[in-house]
Amino acid sequence: MSQTLLVRYGTIPEVARFWHDLTEPPGRHERVVVYTHRGLELGTTLEAIRIGTTRVAAGEVAGDVSNDAEDSAQKVLRRASAEDEARHAELGREAQASFSEWRNRIADWNLDLDLVDLEWTLDRQKLVLYVLGGRGPEATKLALQAAAAGLAVVEVQPVSADGPVPLPPAGGGCGSGGCGCEH
Repeated sequence: MSQTLLVRYGTIPEVARFWHDLTEPPGRHERVVVYTHRGLELGTTLEAIRIGTTRVAAGEVAGDVSNDAEDSAQKVLRRASAEDEARHAELGREAQASFSEWRNRIADWNLDLDLVDLEWTLDRQKLVLYVLGGRGPEATKLALQAAAAGLAVVEVQPVSADGPVPLPPAGGGCGSGGCGCEH
């Protein structure tokens, strides 16, 4: 039996649907390890997803759920352990210690970006750099420069005053609006 929860994750928080098949569902505000589009991350459960017209709160047992979250790779893997929390704190300290170094790299590479924050995924497979601005060539250049320099696998996440800047909708080419142009 699988269920779907809303989970908040990331230093600059995102909220997404995650499916789980845990015997007992995590309760509201419980820390969990989730698999996201970036890799393993620590998250906080918020709410269970509505099933039909019946809302099922986090921590209650619900029937079988089939929706977009289950079809995606986004999954609650387990409740966060003390080791997960300690690892997350250690990686947070490591990321913050490298903040000025990454800010200097961005300046040295002449990129028109302002570094806001950074974080490692829980498995330390990816470094997420949060930068002010939209999804444009400067953000792409930053990821390419980091790869060319042999640095960590980097994901550049543009942010605005409203939070993370989402990816544009997929589909279409010029003339459809899918590529971002106006003709």
